[in-house]
Amino acid sequence: MKKVLLAAVFLAGFSFSFAQESKAKSIDPNEDKDLMTWYHKDFATSKVYGVNTANAYKYLESKGLKPKTVIVGVLDSGVQVDHPGLVKNLWSNPNEVPGNGKDDDGNGYIDDVHGWNFIGGKNGDIDIDNMEVTRVVAKYKPVFEGDDSTKNKANQAQMKDEFDMYMKAKDMFNKKSIEAQQNFRTYSMLNELIPNMVKLLGGKPVTAETIAAIKAPTDQRDAIALDFLGQISQNAEFKGTSAAEFEKKMKEEMKEAIDHFAPAAKQYDLSYDPRKEIVGDNYDDYSEKIYGNNHYEGPDAEHGTHVAGIIAGLPQGKEVQYGVASKVAKIMSVRTVPNGDERDKDVANAIRYAVDNGAKVLNMSFGKPVSPGKDVVWDAFKYAEDKGVLLVKAAGNENEDVAEHLAFPTNFKNITDEKPFVNNVLVVGASTNKNNALRADFSNYNKKMVNVFAPGEEIYSTVPKNEYKYLQGTSMASPVVAGGAAVLLAYMPDLKPYQIIEALVKSSNPSTADGFGDQSQAGGVIDLKRAAEYAYTNFYKGKPVSTARSSKSVKKAVKK
Repeated sequence: MKKVLLAAVFLAGFSFSFAQESKAKSIDPNEDKDLMTWYHKDFATSKVYGVNTANAYKYLESKGLKPKTVIVGVLDSGVQVDHPGLVKNLWSNPNEVPGNGKDDDGNGYIDDVHGWNFIGGKNGDIDIDNMEVTRVVAKYKPVFEGDDSTKNKANQAQMKDEFDMYMKAKDMFNKKSIEAQQNFRTYSMLNELIPNMVKLLGGKPVTAETIAAIKAPTDQRDAIALDFLGQISQNAEFKGTSAAEFEKKMKEEMKEAIDHFAPAAKQYDLSYDPRKEIVGDNYDDYSEKIYGNNHYEGPDAEHGTHVAGIIAGLPQGKEVQYGVASKVAKIMSVRTVPNGDERDKDVANAIRYAVDNGAKVLNMSFGKPVSPGKDVVWDAFKYAEDKGVLLVKAAGNENEDVAEHLAFPTNFKNITDEKPFVNNVLVVGASTNKNNALRADFSNYNKKMVNVFAPGEEIYSTVPKNEYKYLQGTSMASPVVAGGAAVLLAYMPDLKPYQIIEALVKSSNPSTADGFGDQSQAGGVIDLKRAAEYAYTNFYKGKPVSTARSSKSVKKAVKK
């Protein structure tokens, strides 16, 4: 699972840089209601690249259109279904009687009232799972690098595709496993040095003047702590903070970092496999569909709950946060992604489950570099296309060109293909609220293979324990677009997935700053009101679109 980027310190040896450069603010972000809702802004009036949510509703309602509820499937880590900001916008299976232990609707899933969990079973729920590169190396190392060199060479020749995948996975496994272990050790060390840093500050604020006045320590731990303070004092997130606030922020940041890297010991352990004991399915049998449980939340639902709130969160209490499709969408939780990489079998089954149970938009904020079961997932993509269901997918957080570094599942079977093999997949990069640095510095990009950009940095939304939090990543940008698609579909139910994609691509607010215009098909950030105008003008029922025109429109959208 590609977790949202840490709002923590990312390290290269002892050279410190920050993944999140927050602008100095006079208002605490947790009290800044403008920041909490910035991604809804109208670019035309604010000059901030928001998605113009409120005006989209006004435009559609001005046409006399009445919305129909749209079910949005959230294929993710799980959702806190009783969160006050979500509970009123949850999908409930109308044909299932809650808690009776029966499969009332006959779909094979018992008590699937709000969705299903494909990474759980009678013995609990998967929390930490392997990375896909780990699973590939564990499976194929005996096949390609076993004790019999003659047999190894024969297998390498006979199983060329598998061997190529194995070599790619092996290279990444070796690099990533070492990197993860080093990061865990480094963050753990910094966490232990927090008391030293606080002692050195002596109750004074974190400023260059304070740091300069500290005498060079003779203790090695204090020396390392002082080196860190000298660099962190230049960062806007920490600059000028009191010693007490510095200590609080550092503890939060280091906990997040350690929680992120601690699972790596299992994720990159070739012998670790929780699947058999917990889920109990035959993982290699891709035809198997009936397994799992109805635990919609799971052990760690922060990611999925945040995504759900961006799509359909409702204000509650003093909170102002609301989802893009809060007026029209219902969330179906399909737990698919562990703390690790999602498995292809689960992704395929999750897509089919959501489609069969009425979801018209699916959000997929996940991705991985290798995919042993990609054909099974591609079959599920085609199944969704045949059923008229839109799949919205995060582009990934590696700051890479996705044509050079594929992020599965992908809608291009080969990088050299002129167009996707299906027309119902919308790939989303992450944008910021800074016009001179519009692409988030972590976001993947590509002129052909990324359709649009949407806000994905400093996004405030629901998280477990009835709380709210800022997170960032293309994982946050994708549900902004999924919510926007749900709005269009609610008011114009006859829209086809390719029409929604075209409307969002063609109507995006463009920018050429810093090469942004060449990093996606749209060359800009989605504007939901403009997309509603485009879809109403070009595709609304009563104005039939011929097959020939449809193909031509899609082709133009790709070439833009």
